Amino acid sequence: MVQSSLATKSQSFDLVKSEIEQTIKQAEASLERFQENRDSGEDLQNCVDFLNQLRGIFVLVELRGGMMLCQEAVAVANDVPVGANDDKNHLLTALSSALFILRRYVEYYHQQRVDHPELLLPVTNDLREARREKPYPESCFFDIPSESKPDFCDVLSIDPLGEDVQFEVYARRMRLMYQVGLLGILRDRDETISLKLLGRASKGLARLCRNADMGPFWCLMTLTMETMLDRAMAFGKIRKRLMMRIERYVRELVYVGPVASRKDVPDSLVRDLVYILYRSGSANPEVSRVLQDYGLAPAEFPEHLMEAHRKRLYGPGEDVLQSLSEALQEELNQLKDKVDIIERGIEPDLSELSSISASLDSLSNTLSVLDLKKLSELAGKEAAKLKAWEADNHLPGDDELYGLANAVLSIEDAAMQMVTRGITTETDALATVKPADEQSLYLREALIVVADEARAALTLAKRAITAFLESDYDKMHLANVPGTLRSIWGGFAMLEDREASEILSRIVESIEERLLESRELPAEGMLEALADALTSLEYYIETLGAGETGNPDLLKLAEQSLSDAGL
Repeated sequence: MVQSSLATKSQSFDLVKSEIEQTIKQAEASLERFQENRDSGEDLQNCVDFLNQLRGIFVLVELRGGMMLCQEAVAVANDVPVGANDDKNHLLTALSSALFILRRYVEYYHQQRVDHPELLLPVTNDLREARREKPYPESCFFDIPSESKPDFCDVLSIDPLGEDVQFEVYARRMRLMYQVGLLGILRDRDETISLKLLGRASKGLARLCRNADMGPFWCLMTLTMETMLDRAMAFGKIRKRLMMRIERYVRELVYVGPVASRKDVPDSLVRDLVYILYRSGSANPEVSRVLQDYGLAPAEFPEHLMEAHRKRLYGPGEDVLQSLSEALQEELNQLKDKVDIIERGIEPDLSELSSISASLDSLSNTLSVLDLKKLSELAGKEAAKLKAWEADNHLPGDDELYGLANAVLSIEDAAMQMVTRGITTETDALATVKPADEQSLYLREALIVVADEARAALTLAKRAITAFLESDYDKMHLANVPGTLRSIWGGFAMLEDREASEILSRIVESIEERLLESRELPAEGMLEALADALTSLEYYIETLGAGETGNPDLLKLAEQSLSDAGL
């Protein structure tokens, strides 16, 4: 029955496709004339009429994304007055972009025969922002049963904190950790580390609120951050706003106290987080269990595919792609003929190598302009080989020719699939993997070794503290920790990182004085702070190992954790 419905919907679309395309062109032409003559109220009204006509057609063929986009476009057009000044340019720009993307989406649906209204959500929200309206959430096309109230903490098996932990002090430290992670996300910096910080802060807040009403929400937040990290999911504008919205609840825990932990969070927040899990494509048992509790199966269209398809909407249209594909294939056919001549040994001439390398250089430049970077690098690499062979007066052997032929065929595959796939990462993935530059690896080897050793030492220290706690404070587990941590001081000295070295020194002194030499049992809050400081330092080192500039906020977070516990 579903297949019949889809077939009927597809047939209905085919009947009106040409009318949709013509109406979009008329709307674009009316808008363009109005932009040239702002006093032409007739052109502006025609644009509104065409948009309303499009919305009616999309209602009939049940394209939800098109319906919503046209509705918002009409609202924007109505906000543009006749004789509009330059202060309304942002509205006209948003409207032009919306019509462009709408035309691409019609082509996309014609090819795919599947309606994904989520693809149009960014441009729809751009229209709303142009009118200073609140943007739609990422989950606006997604529903979960309101009666389902799963306990997400049972899924993750998160235990509450000990009674000796001070609520205000711990909440303040978790908020600082959350803010450092959020700041990294907002600045598009150290996204992996920022996700880890958000996840760790959420887990800490889940433990803090474990026996209160907000406990399950923070457990869900923890699972969501861990899933985003595992699936390398990115933060767009909508998700950044979501994290900022959640930060308000973290702030309430600090300034209001335990009373805030008994507050219910809106169902919309839970839906937004569950949607991220749904869209992640994760097969982790925890994610599967949450989705099952809501009667959901993992999305057939996970996020990495959605992003690839969304990029198609911003690329050239079918007609341009068809012409481009034909031009590339014609050039590649000439290139294959030249390679074939060399391979057969028919009048081998070194000058042919120069001709082939010039063609590959031209292809590399074209592919680079199309943002097919891997394919562009592949063509450029083969062109460089050919130039080297010509300079050495060397005709390539069979293996070398096979490598050249494979590269040409990879580019040809991309050119053929460009029409149906568009210019996306899927197209670019047809290139062979480019090996890393050997010299750069040698240059960075020392830094990587230092970072790996430091990370291993910190991991060992955290495990030792955990074993110390689980063994009813057996100090034997901590005996080697100070020496292990001191062994990485040299690495920090080599990196000339004084602040990190000082924090490491405080951690070592705290372990010696408060855990090894003291006869009193340590407070759980102190052990939590020590673990947070070690984790922050570990994340800091991880950014160094990745060849990035260290994030000083992570060191401040480690310092704050130690200060909170009086260390």
